[in-house]
Amino acid sequence: MGPKGLGEEFTMKATVSEECIGCGLCESTCDAVFSIGDEGVAVAIEEDIPEEYEDAAKEAEEGCPVGAITVE
Repeated sequence: MGPKGLGEEFTMKATVSEECIGCGLCESTCDAVFSIGDEGVAVAIEEDIPEEYEDAAKEAEEGCPVGAITVE
């Protein structure tokens, strides 16, 4: 996929690794993408991140205290 504006659609996905400690910071930063699941740790939506939430999802990635979030 190429960058926006070059004829290809650019989409972002979020993933949460097993390093997650379930602190809830990501959910409080971007609850449209992240939630605390039944296991007590964060989970990300399986769909592409809606464009209007991309910045908040990146903020959640940057704020994760254990680096368990990847947004790309």
